[in-house]
Amino acid sequence: MMKVTFLLCLTLLNFPSSTPCVVTYGQCGGLNYNGATDCCAPSTCQYNNDWYSQCLPGASQSSSTTKASSSSTKASNQGCSAVYGQCGGTGWTGATQCCAGSTCVYKEQYYSQCLPTSTASTASSSTAKSSSSSSTTVKSTTASSTTAKTTTAGNDGRQNGVTTRYWDCCKASCGWSGKASVTNPVKTCAKDGITAVDVNTQSGCNGGTAYMCNNQQPWNVSSTLSYGYAAAYIANQRESDWCCACYSLVFTSGSVAGKELIVQVTNTGGDLGNNHFDLQMPGGGVGIFDGCSSQFPSVSKSSWGQQYGGISSRSDCDKLPAVLRSGCLWRFDWFMNADNPQMRFKQVTCPAVLTANTQCVRK
Repeated sequence: MMKVTFLLCLTLLNFPSSTPCVVTYGQCGGLNYNGATDCCAPSTCQYNNDWYSQCLPGASQSSSTTKASSSSTKASNQGCSAVYGQCGGTGWTGATQCCAGSTCVYKEQYYSQCLPTSTASTASSSTAKSSSSSSTTVKSTTASSTTAKTTTAGNDGRQNGVTTRYWDCCKASCGWSGKASVTNPVKTCAKDGITAVDVNTQSGCNGGTAYMCNNQQPWNVSSTLSYGYAAAYIANQRESDWCCACYSLVFTSGSVAGKELIVQVTNTGGDLGNNHFDLQMPGGGVGIFDGCSSQFPSVSKSSWGQQYGGISSRSDCDKLPAVLRSGCLWRFDWFMNADNPQMRFKQVTCPAVLTANTQCVRK
């Protein structure tokens, strides 16, 4: 019996300890945060503000997890904006100093962003002119540096807005005739998500057979630009103003800050507030109507995640229909799993690739 006990103790002593780690884009620190602070490799914990730190992709570590910043590093980063975070702009009241390794680069009157120091010089030359009389460049993160004055351009027509996400599989509101002066209503599809149906076909969310088309999900053009579709409600406008119109959204908060998404509005959200864009992305939440259960009956209802907000991890995309996985993965890759980020928007000319999918062009 003593031999068995000894061997059991020896086994327990040699058994590797398992420390919970936070997945990429998850929270790893902040005031009143009581969860895990170690990021799963290859991510590292990046300080964003006193209330929030996030696991972002970084250099691989030798251990299975990457520890959050050491106390000395964390102390030096208090009160600074994380890489790709906002660091300035009209109305901005947050930190204007970037954390070590990044530099504050002027983008426009309402937005300046912390970019990695290695790329900041290139970015500043393309987005801001440096001169002694009109300085629109950067604030260095080093303690010895001085802060340059920023001369901002005039208002470029953008307005402040908010975003949420959804994918309810329903026929879009702009898919009905007479909603706006357009070439055709937004294309809607049969259950296969490919075959076009008649414009008068009732929505699958109301007992009909018309659903969202598979190609009306987002995709990235580059590391900083993507195209997609959205439902919207814009202050002082009507559905006839925004149906099939396109808008440039420049995000100003969260992990996606500084990136641009150009969307064509295909739907109207009756529950949306002013200047609110509900971004279409598979796995973003089926909402109040849920046409996905009838369009894809073989997929369990739980696979679509929470009714509002949808799935919670990249691996959950594997549970969705294969034809929708690219747009689901987009959320965790290009969109960096940003949770309802704020943005500034303005109307733009629709890219042909967006209208090609909807067959809807404003006259």
